[in-house]
Amino acid sequence: MRQAKVGRRVALLALVLGASMLIRLPVEAAAKKRILMVTHTAGFRHDSIPVAEETVKALGERTGLWEVDYARTADDVRQMITADNLRHYDLLLFGNTTGELPITDEGKKALVGWLQSGKGFVGVHSATDTLYQWPEYGKLIGGYFDGHPWHQKVTVRVEDPNHPATRHLGSSFEVTDEIYQFRNWDRSDKRVLMSIDPASIDVSKGKREDKDYAVAWVSRFGKGRVFYTSLGHEKEVWADPRYQEHLIGGIRWSLGLAKGSTEPLPARTAATR
Repeated sequence: MRQAKVGRRVALLALVLGASMLIRLPVEAAAKKRILMVTHTAGFRHDSIPVAEETVKALGERTGLWEVDYARTADDVRQMITADNLRHYDLLLFGNTTGELPITDEGKKALVGWLQSGKGFVGVHSATDTLYQWPEYGKLIGGYFDGHPWHQKVTVRVEDPNHPATRHLGSSFEVTDEIYQFRNWDRSDKRVLMSIDPASIDVSKGKREDKDYAVAWVSRFGKGRVFYTSLGHEKEVWADPRYQEHLIGGIRWSLGLAKGSTEPLPARTAATR
């Protein structure tokens, strides 16, 4: 009789321990996502790149969501943007890249297939000043850099207050940075998250007849997710907590860890009142 009681206690203890291990297992087994951050430049090189690299790494450590590897040189780009290497990553981040990056033809094909299969891409600031001679990249990123008429304090309007990259920003905010305009760009294939309030700039300096100067957007590329933000020229911007939350939200969305629409929004060209 005593042995039966002991046996039941042992069985109950084993059941409790097993259940507790099952409860903890998903948390313990959750692997961090892997990001390949490209910071090689074939044109102008921003002095904020070291800060950008440190910031993306620090945000991954803070959130516990990702780890980062870097492609800093031409050789890194050629060797790391390949079909065999990309399969180890969940997201590709172009951080202030410029010019014609030395991605091989095979690497370009691999990148497109990898992203369209359901991976993530994040472009920051001069990622749109990159790979002009590869039209597929223009479609991927959503447009190309066409000058920066303004380098000043501006008012940024939040067009989608529900997206994880913008929900913390309110209806608008002010920031001092280099402001881009774009060519080969329109709203029909993307969801603009933020745009410049035309009342905060001299619009006569810009080239766009529609005076539609987007700041950040999201889109789909096959099954892949693309997030782009034009902010990030200044080192001070990278240190701004609002910008860091903007990046976290955009990266989380691009990794498929947060929900957000890519449905295009109508233009808001009237000045904020």
